[in-house]
Amino acid sequence: MPNRFEKIIQQASTLPIEIQDEIVEQWMEDIENEINWQKTLQQPQERLSELAREALRQSAQGKTLTKGFDEI
Repeated sequence: MPNRFEKIIQQASTLPIEIQDEIVEQWMEDIENEINWQKTLQQPQERLSELAREALRQSAQGKTLTKGFDEI
């Protein structure tokens, strides 16, 4: 029994070559984006931590406003 990846390859192989080429291009872009995203997540997030600490400090000093999503 084929796994899901094999099944999708089998189904895609029945399509015209032009559509297969489009699918391949989209998959390659998606894979590259996912690899880049995974690399980004593995990097140290010190700058993000600094920004979070600063936001908490400003909030504690009453320098922030409470807003809903529709008010941003």
